Amino acid sequence: MGIRQLTNSWNDSGKVLIKAPSVNGFGMAESVPAPVDRGREPRRRTRAPRSASEDETQTDELGRRAVELSRFYGGKIETVPKVPVRSLQDFALWYTPGVAEVSRAIHADPDLSFDLTGRWNTIAIVTDGSRVLGLGDMGPEGALPVMEGKALLFRWLGGVDAVPLPIRAASPAAIIETVERIAPAFGAINLEDIASPKCFGILEELQKRLPIPVWHDDQLGTAAATIAGLLNALQLTDRSVKEIRTVLLGAGAANIATARLLFALGHDPGRLTLVDSRGILHAERSDVDELSVRNPWKYRLALRTNGGGRTGDLAAALAGADVLLAASTPGPNTIRPAHVRAMARGPIVFALANPVPEIWPQVARDAGAAIVATGRSDFPNQVNNSLVFPAVFRGVLDARARSIPDEIVLAAARELARHAADRGLSEEHLLPTMQETEVFPHVAAAVADAAVRQGIAQRRLSHDEYLHRAETQMARSRQLVKALVGSHLIPPMPRAAPPTSRRRTR
Repeated sequence: MGIRQLTNSWNDSGKVLIKAPSVNGFGMAESVPAPVDRGREPRRRTRAPRSASEDETQTDELGRRAVELSRFYGGKIETVPKVPVRSLQDFALWYTPGVAEVSRAIHADPDLSFDLTGRWNTIAIVTDGSRVLGLGDMGPEGALPVMEGKALLFRWLGGVDAVPLPIRAASPAAIIETVERIAPAFGAINLEDIASPKCFGILEELQKRLPIPVWHDDQLGTAAATIAGLLNALQLTDRSVKEIRTVLLGAGAANIATARLLFALGHDPGRLTLVDSRGILHAERSDVDELSVRNPWKYRLALRTNGGGRTGDLAAALAGADVLLAASTPGPNTIRPAHVRAMARGPIVFALANPVPEIWPQVARDAGAAIVATGRSDFPNQVNNSLVFPAVFRGVLDARARSIPDEIVLAAARELARHAADRGLSEEHLLPTMQETEVFPHVAAAVADAAVRQGIAQRRLSHDEYLHRAETQMARSRQLVKALVGSHLIPPMPRAAPPTSRRRTR
């Protein structure tokens, strides 16, 4: 199975990508339609609320349809050339003997690999499959469809060529060694679906060793999207990040990074409570000494927040809280209506577990939540790393940044939040959706600007130049897919087969 990278470069080098389903008039893949208002006016609650049983049925149908289409298309991406081949003579340019001179030039100056090959726009999506979505350890083969989907989003939304690389690695050291060995082929590395706490050490070690950006999307991408959504939710409910009391349900990759970004924004550690499977995380908990060895990142948060001055379970944590940010166990009963009712008036509830949120959105609203978000695109207010990583990588690749510090992550979050107002900020339009593709070049340019300010950009351009590059690269992907669909090289989606049963697929 290949990877198709429909890309362009500023120097006509490298290779190309994408195979996608048929597209509608908006250039988006057609599938089960998401409840999205395509107009320019603010979102309003015009739909009848869905029941929990309807949400479960929709989830099952989406899963069944995804399997059906994956079999029909044989995967989501493939590799195709990006240079013309007119006759046998052209192979003398693209391969031997002409390619020998390109190799000599790069051997003399390895940095030329960013100019003379597709490395400048190519990243690796690396996983060991140890924590795929909210499904758990699915292994490298089980992780592959998710990584293919990630590569599709990188190309469609970011104009970035991404190679899915699920690897069989028995230890963090093996993952680090593998990534270090393959790094010369790539302009950046995206780590994905690696279990906590080993993901933290792997990221930190690779950031030290490699001269290219390394990003763990489950940490940084999810945290950036969460912060962006929270900034707008606070604005809508007239709250301040410096005054709110916040509960983070789940103390894994996403929420540990989210806590760090909240502190950077001025959140009071004494008003932040983390809750894991054993309850509130605090300095006197019986397992805290064990955490200092097994999970020092979690241990440091236990000391810094001390449970927000509370002990006990989720119910104790949520009493009177303004905000609940959940990145925890998938399932609609992880958070119960009574938990929401016990929070402050008009609370903010982000239930971000995938594929099933910790509480169904309508259930949370019925319990009194003023703002509800999930990680899914088929509900209003998707707070998902897919809104962040394509533009972040576009920006760091265009700036040829050496790393991605938290200052860049916050720059992306703020820019994403700011552009929600382009179509009207409301309780059902908290952030731009993946369909609002005009937003992503602005986030990419903000990221590149931040890299320049941080002194880590090796290509220093003006904001307008970064914006133009991002717009060009991102638009080209969608234009290519439309051309392939129009020429029938991408076949139309088959009609959905009628469901044979209602048996749960999860």
